[in-house]
Amino acid sequence: MSPRRTALGLLTRVVGEHLATHGYLEIRRVAEALFLNGRKMQQDLDNYAAFGHVLGTLTRTGLGLVRCDEPPDEGEWRAFLSLLVSVGNSGSLDHAVDRVRVGMAKRFIKRISVSAPGEGDVELPDEKALRETARRTYAQSVAVTRELFSGTRMGRTSNLEGVKEALQNIVDQVLDNQSSLAGLSTLKDWDEYSFRHAVNVCIFSVAVGKRLGLDRSRLYDLGMAALLYDIGMSRVPPQVIDKKGALSASEREQMEAHTYLGALTAFDLRDFGGVPYRAMVAAYEHHMKVDGSGYPRAVRPRTPSVFSRIIAVADAFDAATNTRAHVRARPADEVLKKLWESESSGFDPVIVKALISVLGIYPVGTLVILDTYELAVVVQANPEVAHIHRPIVRVISHEDGTWADDPPLVDLTESTTEGSEYRRSIIKVADPDRYGVQVADYLV
Repeated sequence: MSPRRTALGLLTRVVGEHLATHGYLEIRRVAEALFLNGRKMQQDLDNYAAFGHVLGTLTRTGLGLVRCDEPPDEGEWRAFLSLLVSVGNSGSLDHAVDRVRVGMAKRFIKRISVSAPGEGDVELPDEKALRETARRTYAQSVAVTRELFSGTRMGRTSNLEGVKEALQNIVDQVLDNQSSLAGLSTLKDWDEYSFRHAVNVCIFSVAVGKRLGLDRSRLYDLGMAALLYDIGMSRVPPQVIDKKGALSASEREQMEAHTYLGALTAFDLRDFGGVPYRAMVAAYEHHMKVDGSGYPRAVRPRTPSVFSRIIAVADAFDAATNTRAHVRARPADEVLKKLWESESSGFDPVIVKALISVLGIYPVGTLVILDTYELAVVVQANPEVAHIHRPIVRVISHEDGTWADDPPLVDLTESTTEGSEYRRSIIKVADPDRYGVQVADYLV
């Protein structure tokens, strides 16, 4: 018996057993989350490939829901899955759900029903609502981080309750709506850089932790460590932080002291509750490299903790992709490539690979030029690893250079009608400043 027939038989049997127990089967897509009969499905290392394949298929076909009230047979499943592959590979997202429904009618598929996102009896948050929730979470996080860092600089007692609430919201958002929150990291505000940087590192760290299979409790501890990892910088003189050119030996010593000063500050905050030991360790270790380089220099050989290694990669990525203290930002794809290819970087390659799988080769917020001469902004990484180089984009200009009034959402895995080649492909990354594009306008 072929593996395909075996898989169809297993699918038919499992769905039948589920229906016998629960009475119905409903898979619903909300942003990057999947719900089985109303219960959110958790993605981990064991189900990563299957989860990504299902999410990617629903995304490419525009479906928000697949439901069964009666058990389909193998023939119906075969026809239905073949139809999804055909629709997902042969056209744009426009009217994709209608094309699926028409195809189901032609194939006499009666025991499976489908809906677009937001349809049905369950009220779901729309894209605008999800983005607004992400914006509030981000703004709250920046505000409490500003208060915490400023209070530390002034020697004031810090209240961690606001930090805990903001952190819990970040963890919830990363688990439920990662793309919207990651898109906010593209906001540029030089005056707020230190605070935004801490929040961005927290977001990227929690997202990587999720990809590595950490549970909610550990994601919370990782997020707290990521928010506090650079708090020692509040003890470094501003003139040293903002100095143009190379630092003197004494200034370099002051700058590098932020690691142990951060550990001591995090230790002092423990009396207010909620600061895990790992946060103190990460504040001390985040500039240590896995190859033994970096600082502070260890008295004896040591490997930085996994939290420290995650935060180090997130810190390097966000710092390199943002303009700061007389250093110009570099394109995100270029930064990821360098992190991956540079053997001398001293970063954990497993963590770097996890970050790339989270962000995609073209991270959210990247401005790209397509082979159709259209400009587009990346709004979501493709959930399928095989198509990681073909993200979901919003096309913001036409091939003649005119701006799109209502920029459409396009999946770059879409094929031509003949199915022999892709409808659109990325040919290069573009500089938003050169084209006068505020990418955040298309994300938030």
